Amino acid sequence: MPDVPPITRRGLLAGTAASAALAAVGAAPPARASTAPGRLAAAAAQSADGFASVSALGLNGTTGGAAGPAVTVTTGAQLRDYAGRNSPCTLLVSGRIEIDGMITVVADKTILGVGSTAEITGGGLQLGSTTRPGNNVIIRNIRFTHASDDSVSVTNRAHHVWIDHCDFSQGYDGLLDIKRESDYVTVSWNHFHDHSKTCLLGHNDSHTADRGKLRVTYHHNFFDGTDQRHPRVRFAEPVHVYNNYYRNNRLYGVASTEDAGVLVEGNYFENVAHPVYSGYDDSGPGRVVERDNLYVNSGAPHTLGSVIEPRTFYAYTLDAPSTVPTTVPAGVGVGRIA
Repeated sequence: MPDVPPITRRGLLAGTAASAALAAVGAAPPARASTAPGRLAAAAAQSADGFASVSALGLNGTTGGAAGPAVTVTTGAQLRDYAGRNSPCTLLVSGRIEIDGMITVVADKTILGVGSTAEITGGGLQLGSTTRPGNNVIIRNIRFTHASDDSVSVTNRAHHVWIDHCDFSQGYDGLLDIKRESDYVTVSWNHFHDHSKTCLLGHNDSHTADRGKLRVTYHHNFFDGTDQRHPRVRFAEPVHVYNNYYRNNRLYGVASTEDAGVLVEGNYFENVAHPVYSGYDDSGPGRVVERDNLYVNSGAPHTLGSVIEPRTFYAYTLDAPSTVPTTVPAGVGVGRIA
């Protein structure tokens, strides 16, 4: 293991993302029914890969609200109503929706943006509460801006979650946090930008109940000038980070802490002084294996130990890392899915 000095938040952090403006939600008419024709139907029919595709915990992969009706929502009141219903549903987010605080999303939901203008601003989505699980949830093709807390929080033992082709920026806390014993999650083809704290995986150093959970795949995401947490991992194993594009990340790329097991594979790091770390701030070291990554104008990776192979859970095809700076920016974010 290379002899590198310890990295601390105080030593590196020079500011956080700007505070978000809160938006009040007014009364709204009922959402209208939709048959999700054409390209929306095709998008709704696409399947998750990575850990969200694994058969476990009573689910055969992640299907979201496919078993229920589709409705179009245009207001925060409608979104809150349908996201909290105890039945499967596909919510088609049309246009810009302003919300206040966190909306709880319960099991068997697909939240799918219409076209390239679907946006949730002012607040965020929390998958699951302590009494109502957020299992089997899909979130795709939505822009998240100016959240007053997290933009998306996967928490309270939520499992089988797929977050795909979204755009995350300018939140208050985390853009996409996964914690509190959640499991079997895939984060794919998202654009993260204009923010500091990006993707936390694991609640804190004392939440040891996360051990043996938090199995997450991050692939083909664009971490575009964000400072840190791409992801920052505690306890989880295996975490699979592959074919992502890291560009101009000021603090670090990936950090494995508290005996987590992270495989960092086939990524492209450009202008990242600390691309891969074992241990961070006051957290103990985690295990991290790196292979087939490209480091352009970037520092050397910091690795430790061995990690369970993700292939023991699912099959995947690794793209050549040299192609990542072209294919990932061209494919991430909203308005890209068929």
